[in-house]
Amino acid sequence: MINSRSWASSPQPDALPDHQEILEGTDWASLTTPYGTGASLPETLTRLLDLDPAVRATAAKDALDEVSHQNTIYEATVPVALYVSAILNHSSTAAGELDHHSDPPPRHPTRARLLDWLGATAYDADDEAVATHERSCNDRFRCEYWPMRAFRDLRPAIFSAVQPFLGHAHEEVRDAALVAAIPLAEHPVLTTRRAELADHARRLLATSNDRYKRDRALEALTAWGHDTSALENANDIAARELQARPADPDDWWASNGIDGFSEEPPF
Repeated sequence: MINSRSWASSPQPDALPDHQEILEGTDWASLTTPYGTGASLPETLTRLLDLDPAVRATAAKDALDEVSHQNTIYEATVPVALYVSAILNHSSTAAGELDHHSDPPPRHPTRARLLDWLGATAYDADDEAVATHERSCNDRFRCEYWPMRAFRDLRPAIFSAVQPFLGHAHEEVRDAALVAAIPLAEHPVLTTRRAELADHARRLLATSNDRYKRDRALEALTAWGHDTSALENANDIAARELQARPADPDDWWASNGIDGFSEEPPF
């Protein structure tokens, strides 16, 4: 059986194993999760390829919640991320889902849900997260916390699965792919892909009103040295100014309470 560390030592860092190889070749019961071990994950992950979108939606919640807690990369998170990446382009992940032009509107696409999770996990392992943890762990974090190192080493392989969806016909899928690709592109071998991602970020800013996704696109463009002034709308500016304001407890109480209370006395 293969553990999480083995996948990261591949001589081809951008090559994904077959999803069945990951499922059958991982010693899931030996890997930690927030709630115990990953022994139950193989059955749940298999249901991500069910032809019924409702079954896939439940499986995605069960499997991804099992390895997600408090922005932490667990041992079982690493092979789950590999498995999710390996099945992204599998035809079953889109089976039974309506075209985005159809009526009634489609459910949240399975691929968008999987990409959302990959993106959130990639942000939990980005350079800022590593720096924060190293400060709190007296610089021993990088050496001792191998699941995060393993995930970070696998970013080229995960990116190779995400990249084809940047131009997907479904807006939710392509936007989720961009948000996932941005933190993955911190890896040194992926920095040359940032010009491509910048074009997709501009497209997202021209078409999406999603606050979280717009923030990620604007932050990336700014970090990569692009002028975003012409891309911001009024809500972007308001959100940026609010974030830049120092925290002021008195200002919070003035906006949310009366004389220091959230309700007018008596309670």
